[in-house]
Amino acid sequence: MNILVIALTAVGSICIGGGAGFYAKQYLAQKATADLETKQKEIILDAKNEAIKIKEKAKKEEEERQKYLKELEGTLRRKEENIDRRTDAIETERRNIATKEKEAEEIRVKLKELESQELEVLEKVAKMNKDAAKTLLLEMTEKEFGGELVRQIKSQKAAAREEADTYAKEMIATAIGRIAAEQTAESTVSPIALPSEEMKGRIIGKEGRNIQAFEKATGVDVVIDDTPDTVILSSFDPVRRHVAKLALEMLIADGRIHPTKIEETVEKAKNEINKQIKEAGEQAIFEVGVAGIHPDLVKLIGRLKFRTSYGQNILRHSIEVAHISGMLASELGADVNIAKKGALLHDIGKAVNHEIPGSHAQIGVDIAKKYGVSPDVIHCIEAHHEDIDAKTVEAIVVKSADAISGARPGARRESLEAYIKRLTELENLANTFPGVLKSYAIQAGREVRIIVKPEEIDDLNALRMAKDIAKKIEQDLQYPGVIKVNVIREIRATEFAK
Repeated sequence: MNILVIALTAVGSICIGGGAGFYAKQYLAQKATADLETKQKEIILDAKNEAIKIKEKAKKEEEERQKYLKELEGTLRRKEENIDRRTDAIETERRNIATKEKEAEEIRVKLKELESQELEVLEKVAKMNKDAAKTLLLEMTEKEFGGELVRQIKSQKAAAREEADTYAKEMIATAIGRIAAEQTAESTVSPIALPSEEMKGRIIGKEGRNIQAFEKATGVDVVIDDTPDTVILSSFDPVRRHVAKLALEMLIADGRIHPTKIEETVEKAKNEINKQIKEAGEQAIFEVGVAGIHPDLVKLIGRLKFRTSYGQNILRHSIEVAHISGMLASELGADVNIAKKGALLHDIGKAVNHEIPGSHAQIGVDIAKKYGVSPDVIHCIEAHHEDIDAKTVEAIVVKSADAISGARPGARRESLEAYIKRLTELENLANTFPGVLKSYAIQAGREVRIIVKPEEIDDLNALRMAKDIAKKIEQDLQYPGVIKVNVIREIRATEFAK
């Protein structure tokens, strides 16, 4: 009984609990559904509100954009109107200018016609043409103001010369003062001292075979005269003469003199001279302080040791010109290396045989081009004797330094006959000009003084005569250095008191 009651009670509890749970679940499900629907409605409503806001914002922005575009359109329209107005104004101004130019051209043509008519009337009245009137006017002006012109010309020339001479003298004096130059002492003969008179016979050999073999091998003349214990070697080629001198000294020291020995010794002497040539070239380059010169060109520089010009050793002259050029270039702010190299090579054309045609300047240019010398240095070589105009400061420096080296006292010498001939030619040339009374070549031909007739040559014509004579000397005469032309016009008033 009790067990049944308990079981029924349990079953009832379960049924009640299950029903309660079912209804509770149903209630919760319905509530969840209702909450979800509420949330969905809220989301939809929020989305609609947001969409409305975005639409309103976009509409407002569109209105603002439309307003901006309208303002911009108005601004552009106003600018176009301004441009059109300016274009019209410019076109109007252009037409006005064209009209004025046409009017000015018509006025210019009328003026030319009036000038021509006026000139014709003046020529008829004056009975002379335009050129004759111009000549007459110049003559009257020169006659009336000639003295004033002379004074002005002299004053300007004196001022320019004083300033230029002062600066030039300072540079040249500085350059020359730093050069320890040698005096000329070259000759075309070389005397050889003999240990005894008996050596002359050995040099001549049986039937003259030795002397003939020696002259044939060396290309020099052997002069054996009455001078005791001396033999003279004569040749205008200094390289050959030095080879012969060295070979003969070696033969005299050896004592064995015969044709075969002569040929061997001359060959040894040639090798020794070639070695001296190379060493002389290298020493010259080192002394001047330049670099980048081709080895074959170095040998040609060394050959200048055995060449002379008016008795002046050309290698020493080239080194001297290089030193002067370097100092002048430094003072002027020019390229010192180009000036030195151009100066050292300016006479390189004299190193080759005289059988090659052309001036030594042009030969030097060809040699320099062959060995890849720079164009600036080549220009210094070709312009140093004014074969062409100097276009660079370095070329002018080299030309000036060459003249300084050649014209300094003791640099060169001339034979008495050539010296007298040059002075005579200088005086005769000056005497060919009309109005010359006397002329004198003075200062070893460095200056020519010309005394003119004062009644025929006035001050202005004296200036012209000095220029004309200087130009004539440059064209007709050959001379070292510079010649000063000094025209003197002197009036002496003499009266006697009785």
